[in-house]
Amino acid sequence: MGKWMILLSILAVAALSACSTAGSTVSDDLILVEGGTFKSSKSAYSGKDVTLSDFYIGKTEVTQKQWMEVMDNNPSGFKGEDRPVERVSWYDAVEYCNKRSIKEGLKPYYTIDKNTTDPNNKNEYDNLKWTVTINEGSNGYRLPTAAEWEYAASGGQKSKNYTYSGSNNADEVAWYWMNAGDKPLTGEWSWPVIENNRTQTKPVGTQKANELGIHDMSGNVREWCWEWHSHPESPENTWRVTKGGGWVSGMNNLEISFPGKFDANGLGPDQGLRVVRGK
Repeated sequence: MGKWMILLSILAVAALSACSTAGSTVSDDLILVEGGTFKSSKSAYSGKDVTLSDFYIGKTEVTQKQWMEVMDNNPSGFKGEDRPVERVSWYDAVEYCNKRSIKEGLKPYYTIDKNTTDPNNKNEYDNLKWTVTINEGSNGYRLPTAAEWEYAASGGQKSKNYTYSGSNNADEVAWYWMNAGDKPLTGEWSWPVIENNRTQTKPVGTQKANELGIHDMSGNVREWCWEWHSHPESPENTWRVTKGGGWVSGMNNLEISFPGKFDANGLGPDQGLRVVRGK
């Protein structure tokens, strides 16, 4: 075999090797969450027969830099590469997951049909109602389920039973209406007071992490989850689940178990996301 044939053979093997490993590595902005049953009594899933498999979750909320690298735009009102992206709808979030998956050589987790109205969507204010389904066996990025979110936020198998993600003191782990402005606030929640105090998002990872090394699962921005919000007193299939509370939230919204919800097409100034991947 001539030297050129040998060189071509080496290059072909290298190319095959690269293809076989594409998407097999895990980004260093993800943390492995060991699966199991809930240890924390502060989760809404405490005492229920829920067992989760291992999964990876974002160490922080998706930043504006990460969003721009994938989506080529930045809808955020409070600009800053290391701040969480906000003003993103649930539909924006699932699109981001798929586009990031493709960018990193992974199989997209969702099939997004923008031309078919989701028959399950009962929200009269949602003007999109795309049909979004799961591609079973995909290794791509996705939104966490509410159970996965609460499990990770509560520290998984390392849980210390905190009310908020990583502490019983909200000021240690969360950016919210009382501490995310120019000066600390007291008293009752008041939008004019919040606005005058220039309350806003903060760079991710600047508050204390929880037991698993995950930041900002309480406060900063609310985070989209996969499923519909379900509550005995709420209409079915009207809102998508949000978790964690945000910079404008009261302390109760920061609690791990708080049942947040929002219109799927909503573009809240405190609405962002965190991604998950299967192991």
